Parts: sequence; structure tokens; C-alpha cells
Amino acid sequence: MRINILQHSPNEGPGFIMDWAYNHDHNVYTYHPSLLEKLPSAEETDMLVILGGSMSPNDDEPWIKEERELIKQLLDAHRPIFGACFGAQQIAKTLGYKVGKAPHKEVGWAPVYRQNDIIPGVPEKLVALHWHEEMFEVPAEAQLLFSSDLLKNQGFILNDNVVGLQFHFEPAEDDLQKMVVNDGQYALDGNDLNQRPGDILKHGVPQENQQIMFKILDFITK
Repeated sequence: MRINILQHSPNEGPGFIMDWAYNHDHNVYTYHPSLLEKLPSAEETDMLVILGGSMSPNDDEPWIKEERELIKQLLDAHRPIFGACFGAQQIAKTLGYKVGKAPHKEVGWAPVYRQNDIIPGVPEKLVALHWHEEMFEVPAEAQLLFSSDLLKNQGFILNDNVVGLQFHFEPAEDDLQKMVVNDGQYALDGNDLNQRPGDILKHGVPQENQQIMFKILDFITK
């Protein structure tokens, strides 16, 4: 299977998603549309991964709109899609739903709570990395997958092949370090989780996050 990854920031890489892909002997191609304005075609995409970034789906850059056109084609073709943060917002916006300011800015580690049993083996409560101040509307055709204490719309699942998460299960330890070292200032301004960059880094990545990331990817590609 050819997995095409859309990476929008040097700080937010695929992390555990790459480990999963290599474990299954999949071919992985990484694109940087925000820098190089290049996207794969739908025909050469067996699975799409859309990562996070500091931009908003409401921004007017042409590549953001072109990315949504690719997502639409893959939704119509029933291909597996996983979106994290900006990526999840892009999926929701592609389906015609709003992305806007969240009631709380969340930067750091906080619990998320499973809202349905569609994906087997997911615990009721997990600790995830949050790095956002915008949120998506959950598409009416999707089901709410996760919520947090500060934000209801933390994740959704559409059919059996599309998952969008407002937070991050994908970062490994080195990914966490890159995010904090390069973008830690983001945690200092109006962060409702009240965590500083050093706190976020010291917390470390929960061991079970890799297992949950694998379960999600296994489910949407089964």
C-alpha cells in the first residue's frame, strides 16, 4: 500500500505512524504542501495521512483548498484517511462543516475520553498531547470518538475508514522534543492547560499511545 503523508510543519512529523507503516511493509511518501505546494494525486494514494500545523483551514492559501479537493476525491473513493489537528479540521471542512475558535486553548498533556466502542480495544481514558486553539464541528455523518474535559469535539470517525483527532497520539519522544523546542512559546500565551514547555517535555509520551495509534490505523485499513 502507498501511504501519502501531508506534513505541514517541520515540528510535527508522523512519529508512530511511520513505525506502523514500516511494520506493515507499506511504502511511505511525505509531501510538504505548505512549503513546496505539491500534493499527490488521488490515483497514487492508497491511504492519506494529514498532519498538524500552525495554519488554519480558514486561511486563503491555494494549497489548503487544493488539499481539501484531494481529501474529497479520497472520501468519494472510500480510501483510508487519518487526520491530526489541522488534518482533522481539513477533513471536517471538506465535508462542509465549520472550523473556528475553540472555547479553550489546549497546549500540553490532558486526558481524552472514548465516546463509542467502534474501534475495539481503545481504553475509556487516555492521555494525549494537545496543541491547538481551534476546533472542528463533528460532521453529522460521522460519530464522536473522543472528548476532553475542556472540549467536546476531540475526535470523530466516519464510516470505517476515516478518523480525525484534534489532539495527537502520533508523536514519539523525539517528535515531542521537536515540538517543544521549536514551538514551546505557544504554550505560554493563554494556555488553559497551564503547562509550560518544560512541563510538557518532562511528562513524556505515554507508552500506550503507540499501541492506540496502531489500533486506529489497523482499523481504518482493515
